[in-house]
Amino acid sequence: MEGLRESACFLPTASASSYRVSSSGPAPKILFDGVNKCSLGKSFFGSSRVLKNKIANGTPRKFSFAPKATDPIVAVQTPPQSTGAQPAEPRKTTVQNELSTVRRYPGVGNGGAVQGGFQDFIQATTLLPLSLAPKERKFRAVYRCFAGCEHEEYDLNEVVYRCKKCGGLLDVQHDMEALGQFDALTWKSIFDNRTGRTIWPYGSGVWGKKEWVLPELEADNVVSMFEGNSNLFWAERFGKELGMSDLWVKQCGNTHTGSFKDLGMTVLVSQVNQMMKRKANIKAVGCASTGDTSAALGAYCAAANIPAVVFLPANKVTVAQLVQPIANGALVLSLDTDFDGCMKVIQQVVEEFPIYLANSMNSLRLEGQKTAAIEICQQFDWQVPDWVIIPGGNLGNMYAFSKGFRMLYELGLVDKLPRLVCAQAQNANPLYRAFKNGWSSYEPIKAQTTFASAIQIGDPVSIDRAIAAIKLHDGIVEEASEEELMDAAARADRTGMFNCPHTGVALAALIKLREQNIIGPDDRTVVVSTAHGLKFTDSKVLYHSSNMGDINTRFANPPVELPNDVGAVIDVLRKRFKL
Repeated sequence: MEGLRESACFLPTASASSYRVSSSGPAPKILFDGVNKCSLGKSFFGSSRVLKNKIANGTPRKFSFAPKATDPIVAVQTPPQSTGAQPAEPRKTTVQNELSTVRRYPGVGNGGAVQGGFQDFIQATTLLPLSLAPKERKFRAVYRCFAGCEHEEYDLNEVVYRCKKCGGLLDVQHDMEALGQFDALTWKSIFDNRTGRTIWPYGSGVWGKKEWVLPELEADNVVSMFEGNSNLFWAERFGKELGMSDLWVKQCGNTHTGSFKDLGMTVLVSQVNQMMKRKANIKAVGCASTGDTSAALGAYCAAANIPAVVFLPANKVTVAQLVQPIANGALVLSLDTDFDGCMKVIQQVVEEFPIYLANSMNSLRLEGQKTAAIEICQQFDWQVPDWVIIPGGNLGNMYAFSKGFRMLYELGLVDKLPRLVCAQAQNANPLYRAFKNGWSSYEPIKAQTTFASAIQIGDPVSIDRAIAAIKLHDGIVEEASEEELMDAAARADRTGMFNCPHTGVALAALIKLREQNIIGPDDRTVVVSTAHGLKFTDSKVLYHSSNMGDINTRFANPPVELPNDVGAVIDVLRKRFKL
């Protein structure tokens, strides 16, 4: 930044003299009434490299991207100065007077002019990293014992997975009082105006909510593929078949590696990236997986040039799932056991060797996964659905969704919590069994083979978290047999979807709850689709070829094999379309 003396930070309708940047101190500072309100430095535009490339030797240059009328920050320029002259003192201004000309973004408040205070300036400049804002309390997050052990608090840069006092799981907890220094309108404006943008890293569906995820992570250490921002699909035709007017499917599988696991893995690998740069003793990142976690870990570690090792149960993941970590250069270990067996092995390994554990018992991943809940409300213009149905295996996602909704509620962005439904495959249903016995007891089970292989887990790590989430949200646990889940997926596919078997479990649960009228015809209901159907084509081929043993494939649609004869083709067309 050598040679930079005084710059103006322009807003769409503000005069060039409204906000001044002084060169005093180690980095330029924006001054309001002589008070350092935020620093214009490394992460203001996402990367110090961008700023350095655009401002060199005091020469004015504009940013390379074409500004839009609604861009909160259009350009940074350096006013010319006389050679040898002393730098001018930053002009002190009255905030309210200067901000009276700044217009709010469409949809924020009543659309009128921003009036008074630095908080209103934040509303106008929603790409500003709020971790730099000079509030009384700095945004921060730490590990705390999920069971509530007192004085058990650990830094996120520490390699720790369980409470050192009771051995229970940890939870990433945020300073909610610090986050509460900004009101609900401000947070909504910030999140809305970051969505889909290309200013690093805030365009990601996860990192657009960075202050609520990992507020102290340096932007240069974020490992992101702009995950999130997935489609919330109005399932109009399928809803009508069920007598519903407001049915939606959150397509979390429409992401880089084809599953919702990307949302959590970007957070975990980013934190590891920062830890390794700070010389933490980590040689690789590892996970046990039923397929989707390993794919996400392989991709994100490859992007960050971090070694990855995955433990997979032999012959229990699809070819599409298996080839992803292989292609990304991960060390793939195929063990003659199931997922629960892989999980036991990797827990022993990480206790003895500097391999960082990436499974959901590490609560970092849940910080990314909770953003799907926030995103659902955001896509509904900050309204909460009545029901959210989530496939459940290792059960971390149940708690993650609950956490996202609770943060929205506690910070005043929404006024209620949705009811949650955990949908389990009948062949791997320990939570369902505990729910049916009124939570009087819980016992892990030996999971049987299910086409919903990613949730084929009999001893879920996040069982306590999931039970807490179900109770808090007045929730329900439902199960689906193999025939029910495959039929539900195929039936919904006929309305334009292309569902994985795990989404089939959630859809089967929806059908049951609708038939019992537990979910009403006008209830706004969201089914969470956790992975893309293209990762599970083997099961679809078996279904549509009616090659599934005792399962009655009611919605099978096999191809019609014909000789190369026009007459034979016409006969089929006449029969099908009644020509």
